[in-house]
Amino acid sequence: MSDESHRVVAAADTAGLAYTVTRHGPVRSLEEAAAARGVTPDKVVKTLVVRLADDDYRFVLVPGDREISWPKLRALLGVSRMSMPDAATALAVTGYERGTITPLGSTNPWPVVADASLTGDISLGGGAHGVAVTVDAAELVAVLDAMVADVTT
Repeated sequence: MSDESHRVVAAADTAGLAYTVTRHGPVRSLEEAAAARGVTPDKVVKTLVVRLADDDYRFVLVPGDREISWPKLRALLGVSRMSMPDAATALAVTGYERGTITPLGSTNPWPVVADASLTGDISLGGGAHGVAVTVDAAELVAVLDAMVADVTT
């Protein structure tokens, strides 16, 4: 397991979060990721990083089969503009490469917004390519003190 995956597991353990780690090979689509993780596509969660201002970011947890609604997210966060950082900045502010990002064990504990549609067991990035962590959505939201809102379309 990579150092990054160890950070995810250590953070989950410290938080008392029940989880399962899944390791799989490269995937090229949401459907492949879901099959490799043993879940349906709506249970594969994308962790997106959005930038509100200099040194002010949020993690946004979005079901794999949905997209962020930028107007809803801006309204929720009370901002008129936000952006997604480039790959190098995302790595610098989270400690994870794109495609592996998770709030668990991030080098910065940015606030988390979780889409209201996340329920039951969900699978999110495990800190390294080909690694995922499956957790109960409600437990994850509680551990992360996430803001839950309808932020997708």
